[in-house]
Parts: sequence; C-alpha cells; structure tokens
Amino acid sequence: MNDPVTELDSRFSAPAAVAAGWEETRRTLADAELFWICSVRADGRPHLTPLVAVWFEGALYFCTGDAEQKAVNLRGNPHVILMTGCNRWQEGLDVVVEGNAVPVTDEAVLRSLAQAWAAKWDGQWQFQVHDGSFADQGDGDGRVLVFKVAPAKILAFAKGAFGQTRHSFS
Repeated sequence: MNDPVTELDSRFSAPAAVAAGWEETRRTLADAELFWICSVRADGRPHLTPLVAVWFEGALYFCTGDAEQKAVNLRGNPHVILMTGCNRWQEGLDVVVEGNAVPVTDEAVLRSLAQAWAAKWDGQWQFQVHDGSFADQGDGDGRVLVFKVAPAKILAFAKGAFGQTRHSFS
C-alpha cells in the first residue's frame, strides 16, 4: 500500500494546527483495542456497534457472526465507517476510516489474520480457519465471517491543538 496524500483541512482546524502524519494515524489504527463500526440497515437506518479489528497490510479487518446485524446489513450495502480514538477533549487522536467491507475467504489470508488477532490480544482471540471463514472456539454458532476494509479515506481528528487531517488513497 502506498502512503496516502495527507492534508490538513484548515476550515476545521485551529490556526496553529498541523496535519497528523500518516505514521501517527497508522499507529493509532494498529494499536487500537476497540473500534466502532457503522453500517446501514436495509431501511436506511444506521447501525453502530463496537468491535475488535486488526490493522494488517494496509487495511482494517473485522469479524462477525453470520446472523449479527452488521453481517445482515453488509449483505445489502458494503459501505462502512470504522472509528477509534479516545474520549478526552484535550488530547489524543480520533480516527475515522471510510470504505467498503469486502468478505475475506482466502484461507491463507485468514490463517495470517487469525495469527494477527491472537498476537494483538495476547491469545484472548483464538480462531481456527475452516471453509473460508473463522471457526469460533467460543459459545457462538461456530462460523465467523471476516471482512476487509481497504480505506478510501481516513480522517484524523487531533485534540488539544484541534486539527482535522484527511488521508486520501488512490
């Protein structure tokens, strides 16, 4: 993945603000333990829910049960927003990723992702790969769908020095 074009939007930034660098934004995505995903229901209403995700090879990956509302929504509309950050006003960086959630079924990629999930959360998230999906070892129905969101646009909101940065991808 090539580095994005990065620019500060002065309309929504303090006069002394500087653009959040791509490395800082990427690190925020890689280190985040919790994301919020917004998808769209068939009737057009938004659906927002927390989830865990991994930043892997230039994209965000998340998983969900086949019957969960976000999976139902994605069957009709792949457009999503994934958000992470902190809820303090004077510090931190909030990051919003826009893109399409695309199903991942390649078993080699899924095995790499299962390792990434286990490594990121010190083994708390353990997945086996079976039939083009994760096989949950917990109490669920066993099948866990995996989605990739390659960013179309990422917005980074710096607090304290209040700056809005746009990272655009070609």
